[in-house]
Amino acid sequence: MKIAIWPLPALLAWTLSWVLFTALQSLEVPQGWSLVGATLLSVLLSALGSTLWRRCLIVLGFPLSQLLMNSASLSMPPVVWLSLLILIALVYPLNAWSDAPLFPTPSRALEEMPEHIELSAHARILDAGCGLGDGLIALHKAYPHAQCFGLEMSWLLRLFCALRCPWATIRQGNIWLADWSRYDLVYLFQRPESMPKAVDKSSLELKHGAWLVSLEFEARDLQATAVVYGSDGRPVWMYQAPFVAKHP
Repeated sequence: MKIAIWPLPALLAWTLSWVLFTALQSLEVPQGWSLVGATLLSVLLSALGSTLWRRCLIVLGFPLSQLLMNSASLSMPPVVWLSLLILIALVYPLNAWSDAPLFPTPSRALEEMPEHIELSAHARILDAGCGLGDGLIALHKAYPHAQCFGLEMSWLLRLFCALRCPWATIRQGNIWLADWSRYDLVYLFQRPESMPKAVDKSSLELKHGAWLVSLEFEARDLQATAVVYGSDGRPVWMYQAPFVAKHP
């Protein structure tokens, strides 16, 4: 059984674990055994996760929720929990859950890019999914004279990013619905399963000579024009349009 749209697998697993825990409690099964049974169900349902970190989230969701609910030091009124849920929704909107979580670009990750990608002084660079602006800051260090643009789904993150990067133009929006044809370089720090979608969009929209750059995650069907490794060892994959398919 596979559910494609994340986070539905996690929500389903957590719900079923709670249903089992409640059912066992209603049958007067000792709380300890009820916890063990519901947690074992979470372990079994972790197979719904398509990646290791998603499987870990599925396994940990139920026991962590139990820990929070049963900890006297973390006891909070319902309005506080509601406020936390609203804050999470503002930072990470539901329609952005299929994209990468909030992982910042290391400050020195892109410093070797100019050795392989030469851009004009007025080149336009897009950070697709700019978050709090760490990627834009790294891009601005690499290309201080270029025009930097950021696109972020969360209006709250977009606001903080604009405060951190006053020299860049930051907009709120869906990176997959935006027009990439106006940019000389599009930078991504997404997730592996996002890369085929990025390749398809770039192939259709990027102009001749423009660049698609991905931190850490490779476009597996394309031959990289260049690849460098940042100070923390993460690869920076660079592809120039028109792309060259990788032969088996």
